[in-house]
Amino acid sequence: MIARMPDVTRRALLRLGASVAAGAVGADALEKLLCPRRSRAVSVSMTGSGAAWAPGQQPRAPVQPPRAPAAAPTMSTGSFVSAARGGKMTNWAIARPPGQTQALRPLIALHGKGSDAATVMAGGVEQGLAQAVTAGLPPFAVVAVDGGGSYWHKRSSGEDSGAMVLNELIPMLDDQGLDTSRVAFLGWSMGGYGALLLGGRLGPARTAAICAVSPALWLAPGAAAPGAFDGPDDWAANSVFGLPTLASIPIRVDCGTSDPFYDATRQFTAQLPHPPSGGFSPGGHDPSFWSAQLPAELSWIAPLLVAA
Repeated sequence: MIARMPDVTRRALLRLGASVAAGAVGADALEKLLCPRRSRAVSVSMTGSGAAWAPGQQPRAPVQPPRAPAAAPTMSTGSFVSAARGGKMTNWAIARPPGQTQALRPLIALHGKGSDAATVMAGGVEQGLAQAVTAGLPPFAVVAVDGGGSYWHKRSSGEDSGAMVLNELIPMLDDQGLDTSRVAFLGWSMGGYGALLLGGRLGPARTAAICAVSPALWLAPGAAAPGAFDGPDDWAANSVFGLPTLASIPIRVDCGTSDPFYDATRQFTAQLPHPPSGGFSPGGHDPSFWSAQLPAELSWIAPLLVAA
C-alpha cells in the first residue's frame, strides 16, 4: 500500500498529472510545447589576482576557480528522421527539474492514439515536475516522443514505432545527457499497451518499472479496434499476455471499472505471476481518471527508477 503523500506533494503531482494525462488521447493542449531554454548559470569573473611580478618577467595568470557544471535546460525539444518509422520526422521532448547537473534517468511517457509528444508535454509538465521534485520526489526526467497511431509495434506498412523507441530514441537520450542504463515506461490506453510491450522487450536489466494506465488490451484479435493490428497473426505476435520478461519487472496497472478495457485488463493482471501494484477503481477511459491516478503512480515509479 502506498502511504498518503503530504498535501504539497500531491498538489505538485496533480499539476504534473493533469498536463501529462490531458495529452494521452490527444485532448486539446493547454499551450504549445515550451521552447528549449538556455541555462541561466551565472559566470564568475576574476577582478584581480594580487600577484606581484618583477619587470622583465611574464605576469602570472590568475588562478581560476573550477567552474560548476552548467545545469541542463528544464525543457529540451528536437526531432529526428526515424528509419524505423519509414523516414518520418519524429519530434521528441525532455522535461527535467531545474538545476540538474547530473545525468537523470528517463521516464518514457507513451501517448495514446491521436496524440503526440507535444500534447503529452503541453500544459505544465515542466513546472509540475519542478514542484514535485521540490516537494520531495526523487529527480528524474520525463521524455515524450511522437509514435503515430500504429500501436507501438511493427506494422505491415513497415512502420515500427516500438523499434523507434528502443533503437533510436533511447540511444539518442544518451547524447542528451540522460542515464539510460535504466528507464521506466508510463503509458495511457494505446500507450499503456505500448509500455507493457516495450518494457517487456527491453527486459528487466534495463526496465526499472512499467506503469500501464487503462491499457488498450483485447482478448481476441476480432475484438481489437480497427487499425490496432494487421490481423490475427499480428495480434498474436505482439500480445503482452504471457510475455515472460514481465514476470521480472515491477508493474503497476490502473484502470477504471467503467473503462471499456476493464474486463481484458482484469484478465491480464490475473495471469501475471506476481500481482501488480495499482488496481481498479471507479472511473472511465478519460483524462480525469488518469490525472487522479498519476500522483500515486509517480510516487511509485520514481524510487524504482532512481534505485541503483
